[in-house]
Amino acid sequence: MVKKAKDNQLSNSGETKLAPAEVFDVPDNILHLDARELSLLEDGFRSWKEGTVRADYVRSRTRAFCLFLILRHSGARLGEILKLDERRDINLARAVVYLGREGRKREVPLPQSVCRELKGMIDGPMGVGLEGMVFHLDPGYVRRVFYERAEKCGLERKKGAPSVLRRSRAVEMLRNGVPLGVVRKVLGQSSADLAAVYQEWSSGDVKNIVRRMALEENALKSSARNTFAGQVRSVNRDGVLADVEFETAEGVIISSVITLESLYKLGLEPGISVSATVKAPLVAVRPLKGKGTSSRNCVPAKVTSIKQTEVLAEVSGESSGGTQMCALVTSWSIEEEGLFDGADVEFCFKALSVVLHAV
Repeated sequence: MVKKAKDNQLSNSGETKLAPAEVFDVPDNILHLDARELSLLEDGFRSWKEGTVRADYVRSRTRAFCLFLILRHSGARLGEILKLDERRDINLARAVVYLGREGRKREVPLPQSVCRELKGMIDGPMGVGLEGMVFHLDPGYVRRVFYERAEKCGLERKKGAPSVLRRSRAVEMLRNGVPLGVVRKVLGQSSADLAAVYQEWSSGDVKNIVRRMALEENALKSSARNTFAGQVRSVNRDGVLADVEFETAEGVIISSVITLESLYKLGLEPGISVSATVKAPLVAVRPLKGKGTSSRNCVPAKVTSIKQTEVLAEVSGESSGGTQMCALVTSWSIEEEGLFDGADVEFCFKALSVVLHAV
């Protein structure tokens, strides 16, 4: 990537930060798909997969669609995917795919939504007789399908090439602030257009950074003002509901009560990465007594702003670890609780108010 310094962007908190999308340009000769085009192509693949009822067509199209999903989200080379033995190289429980040659293996995280698609193919009726060979497709057939899907979506034919998906994933990660060294680690290469900086990253760093990017992508699609990201710590079930506890990178424990149907649909279990949202009207704010709180779903923070009308007030705050919080409360409660800018408070919400999203 050719990096180009740009003006610093001011964040809402007044701190000077560099917006990742503003600090580099992609050279004209690097053919890639932007976010809109990637979404368009994925939707086109899905419609094509679902556009037939003939059994052999359904099977071949589903295999090609799953192959596309892995390429799109891993940034792998086509040859790497065509050689995969899904029994050995894909761990659906851990949501990772193992790529590369012996001695140079790399572990790349996959979104939970992709894992669910793969599980349906691998463990379902369409996977019978293909054990270990689900992705062993003819490369000519794969390229032809990819080019055709791009054209059907109104894109340039050449933008459907598997190598374009690989470059697009690299650009996508860089645009989201993933360090260049991690991008190279995920792609398993040191091509000229990524060789400006070299840094070594552990496999744990790679997984955590890429997973966090995916969680943040999900958060951007929500209108909720309070968002959290972390890993499931425990799951307790009864006959109807499940209590899911997860821990954020800041060490905050969040509890969410959901139905068993939702639990199984999301595939939640200890170790799974999740994001969560809570709408501001469902959050209460009160003065913080003492140095901390032992209550469930209470986040200690400092008030950063209060916006009031005669009836309602929007209280914003930030925890010591940088978590942004927002509560919509009645204006009279501001005076009753004695809240003011800079006050130490805690934002609290019920477990039933927490909406979970798996990645």
